[in-house]
Amino acid sequence: MHIYLGNQNTIMDADELLRRYAVGERDFRRVNLRNASLIGADLTHANLRGSDLSQSNLTGASLKLVNFREANLTHATLRGADLVEANLISSNLTQANLSQANLINASLRASTLNGANLSRANLSEAILSEAIMREANLNQAKLIDASLSRTNLSYATLISANLEKANLTNAILLETNLKQANLNKALLHGANFTQADLTEVDLSQARLNGVNLTRAILIGAKLRGVSICWTTLRGANLSKANLYRAKLCWSNLTEAILLETVLLDANMDQVNLRGATLTGAILPDGSSSD
Repeated sequence: MHIYLGNQNTIMDADELLRRYAVGERDFRRVNLRNASLIGADLTHANLRGSDLSQSNLTGASLKLVNFREANLTHATLRGADLVEANLISSNLTQANLSQANLINASLRASTLNGANLSRANLSEAILSEAIMREANLNQAKLIDASLSRTNLSYATLISANLEKANLTNAILLETNLKQANLNKALLHGANFTQADLTEVDLSQARLNGVNLTRAILIGAKLRGVSICWTTLRGANLSKANLYRAKLCWSNLTEAILLETVLLDANMDQVNLRGATLTGAILPDGSSSD
């Protein structure tokens, strides 16, 4: 039994939802399923647009191609759920648990994921453009070929995350923790990494012209062959980083720390090194800086 409340969401319990789904119904727009237990449920192709699933439990549920557009999934548990090609555009997933969830090709454009747990989730080829993901946990997540343009990842943790070939154009990553992350061949033009931790990150062949890396930590980072022109690295720590054949033309490395940094064959045309520390660095011509 359900009660219709005019402009408010239709109140429905989990049993009724599953019963109606089992007989072929798929349209459950604006349903109130707050606190519902749907562990392991199969809701493939269901339309839950605008529904309230806050604090619901969808652990291990099959949610392929489900329409969650503008849905409220705050504090929901979707651990290990199958969300392949799901529509989560403009949804609210604040503090949701999506650890180990499968979100391949899902769209989370303009969604809110503040404080969400996406550790070990698979977001390969997912669309996260313009999403707000402040303080989200993306440790060891797969974001291969993911679209994160203009996404706000400030204060998020992406330790050992795989962002190979990801698009982070104009993304905001203030004080984000990306230790040992893989950003090989990533597109990072215009991104803001101010005070981000990129220790031992792999940025090989990445493109990051016009990036803000002010006071970023890049100790031991792999920047071999990277295009990093017109970039702000003021006060950045690049100690023991590898910038072999990197393109640094017109970049600002004022007061940067380059202890034992490899700059062999790097393009340093018009680079500003005022106040920079280069002790033990291997310079473009192969000589060592004292």
